[in-house]
Amino acid sequence: MTINEIAKMAGVSRATVSRYLNNGYVSAEKKEIIKKVIEETGYVPSTQAQTLRTKKTNVIGVIIPRLNSDAIGKMISGISSVVAAENFQLILANTANDEKEELKYINTFKDNFVDGIILIGTIFTNKHKKLINELNIPLVILAQKLEGCSCVYSDDYNGTKALTNVLLRKKKKIAYIGVTDKDKAAGLSRKKGYISALNENNVKYDDRYIVQCEFSLEAGYEACKELFSRNIDIEGIVCATDNIAAGAVKYIKQSGRKIPDDVMITGIGDNIIGTVMEPNLTSLHFYYKSSGMEAARLLMNMITGREEGCREIKMGYSVIEREST
Repeated sequence: MTINEIAKMAGVSRATVSRYLNNGYVSAEKKEIIKKVIEETGYVPSTQAQTLRTKKTNVIGVIIPRLNSDAIGKMISGISSVVAAENFQLILANTANDEKEELKYINTFKDNFVDGIILIGTIFTNKHKKLINELNIPLVILAQKLEGCSCVYSDDYNGTKALTNVLLRKKKKIAYIGVTDKDKAAGLSRKKGYISALNENNVKYDDRYIVQCEFSLEAGYEACKELFSRNIDIEGIVCATDNIAAGAVKYIKQSGRKIPDDVMITGIGDNIIGTVMEPNLTSLHFYYKSSGMEAARLLMNMITGREEGCREIKMGYSVIEREST
């Protein structure tokens, strides 16, 4: 079955069928006739031919830093729900937290028939900025803020400050287990939020109360062990992620300390791990699925021309207090 045969059966021109298939203007009467013929024949248009005609593929590329992340899973779920409704498909690219892989995938998507890119990045180098500026397809950055780009990001700074204040209302010797400052959102912004809460509560900043680690449970365990090896009195710990907090909880229990009597602890992300551990984990809830949906809507609008220029969307947060504090 060809487009010419569809046109003949519908009693319209080939051009009219082509406009119908590519969402161009067709009268309501002819649109209904063409639709009926296509449904009766089971005709499926050639994707390759449509791509050559329209320069559109109805595919977007999504670049993610890691697969084993509840937060990223929720973002992808949000993205998928929006793009599926627009008859678009996703291609996922996992960089395993390697900034060079991010550059490689941006180049790959740029040259290989995607209509737009969503980048869930962590570290933006000058090479990133140069490559993004040179792109001729729309790009939205999710979970980070980058000047001059359309972005959807969480309020990491104020959220972490609010979370730290939950502990400071009860005790004053509060430590922080974070991730690298090169990560502007989960790293630097969250650490700054912690320090700001200390300042507002007239608690002197002491870098002995801060340690950095990777994003894993195992790293959280070792980081907590290092904190307590410094011979400082710790009454509470703010952790940059729930996974890190889970590792810290494991060490605290093994050391014979009780939560929250001896040490209070919080995470960030409000993942399922925090609701099943004992005691249940106080955490900072970010609206990850909604963030993914907002990023996808923004990209769809940029692809279709409904959105021009750069727009930033900052998402909210909620502090969920549970047994660990």
